[in-house]
Formats: sequence, structure tokens, C-alpha cells
Amino acid sequence: MFIVKYYVGIDLGGTFIKAGVVDENYNIIAKASIPSEVNGDHEALADRMVECAGKAMAELGLTVDDIESIGVGTPGAVDTKTGLVVYANNLMMRNVPLGEYLEARIHKSVYVANDANVAAYGEALAGAAAGIDNVVVITLGTGVGGGIIIDGRIYTGFNQFGGELGHAVVEYGGWPCTCGRKGCLESYASATGLVKMTKIAMEEHPDSKLWEVAPSLDDVNGKTAFDAMRLGDEAGTEVVNKYIAYLGCGLANYVNIFQPEVLLIGGGICKEGETLLAPLRKVIEEEAYSIDGQPTCELRRCALGNDAGTIGAAMLWKQYQ
Repeated sequence: MFIVKYYVGIDLGGTFIKAGVVDENYNIIAKASIPSEVNGDHEALADRMVECAGKAMAELGLTVDDIESIGVGTPGAVDTKTGLVVYANNLMMRNVPLGEYLEARIHKSVYVANDANVAAYGEALAGAAAGIDNVVVITLGTGVGGGIIIDGRIYTGFNQFGGELGHAVVEYGGWPCTCGRKGCLESYASATGLVKMTKIAMEEHPDSKLWEVAPSLDDVNGKTAFDAMRLGDEAGTEVVNKYIAYLGCGLANYVNIFQPEVLLIGGGICKEGETLLAPLRKVIEEEAYSIDGQPTCELRRCALGNDAGTIGAAMLWKQYQ
């Protein structure tokens, strides 16, 4: 008789805890979400994570006894060998044994990893890079996150903290970054960086159609420059070209370092589709190290959205086989 195996993936955020039951074919078959209520009481947070997982299991009439293992994706620096959250600012965590707390409550194996790495793993298993063993994933949001998959395994470096792709410098001595460096990719290629570039252009070009798209600086978002470009605006076009140049530089760097078979980008800015991807492919083609006739990296857009973290977390057990 064929027995279906179930796994639970938990996506821990500063605002919400999301949990999903995932089958062995990487399908999310039940979901639940509850507020995180972060207040520094980490054992209470573990209780809420268990509650959220229980809600997802209850959708299918399952109990913990029906689950093979549980995986967690959390912001911050994580020691994946021990389940220790070394530091996660927005969760008020420093050296918190999250895996231990959960195992004591659930009595199942619990695996904990950085949320960006977990999402990258989900895309490599079941998303836009399904079945591909060497993948780099970049996410463009408030910051620039990402993950590295080498030979099917999440790369984290000797100290478990590797994969901070947003903090590679693309403009030496450039804009300050929250990490303390200057000129990081995150400062230029994040949605935050794009908004900053757009606002500067608006202040420098008061007659620009950027002001038609965003009547005030408070109205500027990641689409503003692209929308102005589509209106034929020179300043908007300049912002978009500058943004693509910085992002393309960073992506070409990662291709040259890791030579992934597929490079994925995700985040709200990627809704621009080929308007963004086509020129990025051109930059990578021109700047990536390659030899004529040899296979080259393929740039794709992430496919799973918020489900990537749930699937990747649920399947973390595979990293320990």
C-alpha cells in the first residue's frame, strides 16, 4: 500500500507566522497563518509556531503523529547544525535555541535555516529551477536577499552565515548600506534603492513626467520610473537604465563566481517582466565570464512567490540525508 508522507514548513516573520503541510511531491496541501506577536518571549513564540502548524494540519485532519518532520525558515543568522538563531533583529532574537524549543513541544525532528536560503531551496526543488542542482536566487524587496544552491545543497559557508548576496559592493565608496559598508548592491538594486534613485531624478528634473506618475515624492514606488519610461520620459528612462546597470553588474558577478545553471530573480520589481529581464540578460551576456560554445547561465523569474519558503522549509530534512 502506498503511504503518503507529510512534512510541515513554517515561514517565521516579524508580523505573521505561516505554516503549510507539504507532501513528498512538493505540493502545499494545507495552509495556516497567525500573527507572530513578537515581544521577546521566545518560548511563547515557539508556542505560537506550534499553534500555527497545528491549524494547518487540522485542515487535513492530521496530527503531529502523521508528520515526518518540521522545517522553519527564519530571518537572521542561523546555525543550521543546531537550530540556533544566532541573531534576528526583527524577532528580538540572539542565541535562541529555536529548534530545541520546537522539538521539545512537537517531539519530531525540526530543521531551522535562514528564510532567504529556504526560499531559494524551494525554488530549486519545485519552482522556476526545479530539478536543477546549481542555482543562485536573488530577491529584490526592501533589501536584496538571496540564496545559493550548489550541487543541490544550500551553501552557507563554514560558519553557516554565507549567502548575503545583497552586500557585495557594486559602487566602491557609494551610498551607505545598513550593513555598514558603502556601495552594496542592496543600496542600489533593492526597491528602496530604486525609489531613492527615482526621487533624486525628480528633484533634479522638475519638468520630468516622473511628476505625472507620482505627484509627490511620497507617491514614489518601484514602478514610478518604469511607468515614466513608458511615457517616453528621459529622466525616467535614465533611472531605469541606471538601476538595470547596477543590478546587472551584481548578477554578472554572481554568474562569474558561482557559474549557476540558472539565476533566478524575484520580488515586486520583477512584475515588470521582460522589460526588466531582457536588458539584464544582455548585461549578463556581455559581462559574464564564458567560453564560446560552452553552456551559459539562464536568467529566469522566480515562480513560487510566498510558497517558496514554505516548500523549502518543509523539505529541509533532505539537506541532512
